[in-house]
Amino acid sequence: MTEKIITMVQRKDGDAADLLDRRNRPLRDLRISVMDRCNFRCPYCMPEDKYHKDFEFLKSSERLSFEEILRLAHVFSGLGVRKLRLTGGEPLLRPGIADLVGDLSRVPGIEDVALTTNGILLAQHAAALKAAGLSRVTVSLDSLDEEVFLKMSGGRGSVGQVLEGIAAALTAGLTPIKINAVVKRGENEHTVVDLVERFRGTGVIVRFIEYMDVGTINHWQRSDCVPSRELLALIASRWPLTAAKANYHGEVAERYKFDDGAGEVGFISSVSEPFCGSCTRARLSSDGQLFTCLFASRGMDLRNPLRSGASDEELRALLSGVWGAREDRYSELRASQRKDDKVEMYYIGG
Repeated sequence: MTEKIITMVQRKDGDAADLLDRRNRPLRDLRISVMDRCNFRCPYCMPEDKYHKDFEFLKSSERLSFEEILRLAHVFSGLGVRKLRLTGGEPLLRPGIADLVGDLSRVPGIEDVALTTNGILLAQHAAALKAAGLSRVTVSLDSLDEEVFLKMSGGRGSVGQVLEGIAAALTAGLTPIKINAVVKRGENEHTVVDLVERFRGTGVIVRFIEYMDVGTINHWQRSDCVPSRELLALIASRWPLTAAKANYHGEVAERYKFDDGAGEVGFISSVSEPFCGSCTRARLSSDGQLFTCLFASRGMDLRNPLRSGASDEELRALLSGVWGAREDRYSELRASQRKDDKVEMYYIGG
């Protein structure tokens, strides 16, 4: 019989021990998908031909309740999680989301509660989210060109609506705001410079994400990916840049500051420069499946234990076992271990 070894290390503050996986990576960040539905139909995530009007998304009763999410947040915090990020689908489609934010912001040990959104509903929610305790937002915006934007959003929303949401978030103080732009060759790489120019000097940080093989429905090919170094060279040819240190261990974006002081730009390079070795993130789907990698094939069901009377100690033991057995490093092995059964992005959350 193989003995399961769960590694714990003492925190610097002397509190309870933290959990390490088999590659000595601590659990620090939990991304919580609160909604599997979305008001966009981005081809690389939720294409219209598959997720049409008759597609059966989860019923409300199948999603974790706010009380269940809050309970898990307390347990995760006890294992070392310090940052929570609410995702989807589109998280702002979940009724009462500000109430959940308020509850999560008061969980002992949680230092940061953030949210990722496509921005379409952000203008009407920004003030309430800030008042509830949300720290900051990340907005997905792949291009400022309306035609390109609509192609990449599946014909939903508008650039103007997203910009209104960003403006409202700035007014509310949900800063620093980050813009995530997925770059796919042949579709939007020609609009990268315009996006940088629009937000330079505003305090908004633009980050470019290499087009990845999350899930299988996007029919990813490596040739679709524009390596971050190519984009870095393009931007630096216009505005000189200097590499900046990471803000914290496990930060996924490589940061570069403009030499003229007009802010910074970031690059998330999972394909060309994998960062598996410093990954400290777990992901919780809206129906309670726990995933330890963005490129996972299957998760661990937490909803059933929650609804079957599991104690906090039993949940803690379950989570400790899952993370303690973690060996994920898909991006490092992508070339030799491509998988055809990965969970889809809309379900796991980005």
